[in-house]
Amino acid sequence: MESQSTTVALAQLNALKSAGSRYDPADHEIDLQAIRSQPFSINEVGLEFSHFQKNLILKKLNFDALDDLEDLPAAAIFMFEKIQNLQLDDAIEILSETLIIHREDPNFSLENYEFIEKLVSYDGPKNDQSIDNVIEAATEEKENSPPGFDKNASSSILEQESVTFKQHGPYVIVDWELQIRLEAAVISYWSPYPEIRAVTDPFDDPSMPCETFRAYLCALIWTVIGSFVNEFFYHRNPPISLDTAVIQLFLYPSGKLCEFIFPKWGFTIPLPYMDNIEFELNPGPWSTKEQQFASIFYAVSAVTPYVDSNIYVQKLKIFYGDTWVTFGFQVLLILSTQFIGFGLAGLLRKFTIYPVKAMWPTILPTLALNRALVNPERKENIYGWTISRYKFFFICAASSFVWYWFPDFIFQALSTFNWMCWIKPYNFNLANITGSGIGMGLNPITTFDWNIINFNGALAVPWFSQFNQYIGSVIGFCAIVAVYYSNKWWTAYLPINSNHLFTNTGDDYDTSQVIGPNNDLDEDLYKAYGPAYFSAANIVVYASYFMLYLFGFFYQIIIDWRAMYASMKDLVMGFRDFKKPIYESFTDPHSRMMSKYKEVPDWVYLVVLLISFVLGILCVELFPTQTPVWGIVFAVVLNFVFLVPITSLFATTGFQFGLNVLVEICVGYMFPGKYLPLITLKAFGYNTGGQSLALIEDMKSSHYVKIPPRALFRGQMISTFVCAFMTLATISFETGGGVKDLCDPHQKNGFSCPQDVIYYSASIQYGLIGPKRFFDEEYPILRWCFLIGFLLVPVAVAIKWYGPKWLSKGFQPSAMIGGVMIYAPYNLAYYTPGLYASFAFMYLIKKKYTKWWEKYNYVLSGALQSGVAFSAVIIFFSCQYTNVVIDWWGNNVPFAGIDGGNGQQSLKNATTDAPDGYFGNRWGTFS
Repeated sequence: MESQSTTVALAQLNALKSAGSRYDPADHEIDLQAIRSQPFSINEVGLEFSHFQKNLILKKLNFDALDDLEDLPAAAIFMFEKIQNLQLDDAIEILSETLIIHREDPNFSLENYEFIEKLVSYDGPKNDQSIDNVIEAATEEKENSPPGFDKNASSSILEQESVTFKQHGPYVIVDWELQIRLEAAVISYWSPYPEIRAVTDPFDDPSMPCETFRAYLCALIWTVIGSFVNEFFYHRNPPISLDTAVIQLFLYPSGKLCEFIFPKWGFTIPLPYMDNIEFELNPGPWSTKEQQFASIFYAVSAVTPYVDSNIYVQKLKIFYGDTWVTFGFQVLLILSTQFIGFGLAGLLRKFTIYPVKAMWPTILPTLALNRALVNPERKENIYGWTISRYKFFFICAASSFVWYWFPDFIFQALSTFNWMCWIKPYNFNLANITGSGIGMGLNPITTFDWNIINFNGALAVPWFSQFNQYIGSVIGFCAIVAVYYSNKWWTAYLPINSNHLFTNTGDDYDTSQVIGPNNDLDEDLYKAYGPAYFSAANIVVYASYFMLYLFGFFYQIIIDWRAMYASMKDLVMGFRDFKKPIYESFTDPHSRMMSKYKEVPDWVYLVVLLISFVLGILCVELFPTQTPVWGIVFAVVLNFVFLVPITSLFATTGFQFGLNVLVEICVGYMFPGKYLPLITLKAFGYNTGGQSLALIEDMKSSHYVKIPPRALFRGQMISTFVCAFMTLATISFETGGGVKDLCDPHQKNGFSCPQDVIYYSASIQYGLIGPKRFFDEEYPILRWCFLIGFLLVPVAVAIKWYGPKWLSKGFQPSAMIGGVMIYAPYNLAYYTPGLYASFAFMYLIKKKYTKWWEKYNYVLSGALQSGVAFSAVIIFFSCQYTNVVIDWWGNNVPFAGIDGGNGQQSLKNATTDAPDGYFGNRWGTFS
């Protein structure tokens, strides 16, 4: 007699077989507990398929390495039934749409795209294999064998299949009807990207616990702790943070502890005309959705609010010392900027979350880590690897933890491996070109420190994006070196790769020398002290910023205009008809699954935006910020216009750029000679954009894991609020005397506030001195870079649309221009090792050892970063905070000589080499 669990499981399997349209969210649902309660053999699924066809399906789904085909994973069971029930006409329609949608998609592999083209246009035999009759004969032989075949058996079918794929590769038609249904089912029920299939399920279980009391409790505790730590150490050099990857490791045991100690108790609140509210203190095992919900809740606090630099720069006497910066002002500033970003993120969902091409590669390691911690997995043998993701993660994390002690503390030359400079430490040109510190970083082996190797997300950002960015960084290298050694714009009198401002004698620019008693620019003092000058790297970086703003905006809109137009149309129609389903225009499987849940209407996010806008008005009107209300309108509109192409670029490439420079230039022109409007509107213009991007990333994570949108909304709102007040409390503690000599360059524990110093210098550069002086007097070439960027758009679009596929598919000029922006203060030393790792893992291993890559790559990324983060925190508190120093050659050699900041730092000396002992515009010629 069948057990009750077996009966339920078989009923669930029958439900899968009788599923309806793929557009129906019920067609993507599964009772996971029921399916897992009874093992399903390969012979109990896909009954219409031969053994050869089943093995072909397992290969495509990367389940062919399973050790036990008598107990298939739920994803395999689900996909077998969907492939079997998919009609041939529907499959052809799905693949035809795929060819249109992903024609210019760099994340959709060229080999797979051409294979789908071949399937759709195939005119060979449609009802038999097209390689040889040998395969057909072998298939019949295998079908006549006893039921329950062993995938490792040395049978002729498996041997022949192995030979076939070895000779022709996986993109060869051996069974047209099966393969066209197989490809279509993978796309319409899972994802067209192997990266997404590696970290998601092709189904949803709506009954799985998500927004539970214990999830909120764990998330709140760690959000409070994380907000404090992240804000407190943000002003240290180098900073320390508890990122989401680290907190995930704490959330999992916290959730399991709640599962163990909480009683199984609950109650139901009946509501008229609405769904009843059910409360369970302990709804069972700690679930994947609870883990992800708590992780996303925390992720909001993992990003330090940008306005903390506003408060530091305005409040501390070492900067401006504005006495009117009260707690009330701080509350209005941080809440308005954070929640304006929240409102914009919600309104941009249709542009950056629901479209299938918005892959968001940067979130995949987080998803992979949560799966490794929570989800059970079947034993597999992948090229000899049988270790589970869970064990693999902890082994790699422990190894990373131990290893990081060497480059970070014991043997720091392993981190800053500027070995070329050790040959002749005081050779200026050698240090200038190859140095990792003050130089350009031209060095084939620059580090053994994973924190630097992973500087640009080596195991998360797609290979094509890494490669494009690196090409840009090489172009930037050549441009900077050419500018410097030709002494263009007097750059040879300054360090080559610095983000500081300099006087006309090569000294650091002392902004206090040009500020009057009211903290405004004193024209007489400025004329006596002189203008500020950029290094060669800074000039090239600013040029690339100016090019990218117009280029990235227009190029991204032209390339994605169909999707953006449809999304904008949906947004407008949504405001006209609030009852219109939000997911109506999105047919990909994850959007279909999410359509089961009640969405947050667009008008709710609009209300959040309006309320936070009112708080912003109160902030600038009730306090002497010298900022008009229309300035906030300008900042918000600028963000809304630019965030669409910026997030579209980020979602597909993992590359992003901020609006800080653009806002500084615009505000500097609008309010010349004033710093208060600049830093105020910079907060609204840049923090809101950064907050939007962070929240959108979290929304996409929840989209993949199927967290109900309204639960996510509540979690993000609460987390944003908690993080804001914890940040302010920490700022009050630090600036109120909690840290002695805060922001002093020689503060004994490293709290020198490097980001706040840069923020302060920018307020002088663009607020007090103003961009007009830079553009008109020192660097008039920079303003032409906007036009150059605009004129490059049609050239890049032509290459993308009409170039050969091998070139145009991975061509991403916005990321290429962005690669130039790595300099001042970073250099090639931070990008070259990441290029190697990306090529190895994101290209070679992904292409040749796909199954290994899908199982372990993102887990490895999360493990290595977690180990580094844990190690960094412990090293700081146990050694660096207590001034423990290991004084030996391995810790001294990377910081010796010119690359360590000693000796000659510029090609020319202004005092001895420049006319009259100074360079630049002559005294009396600048305004």
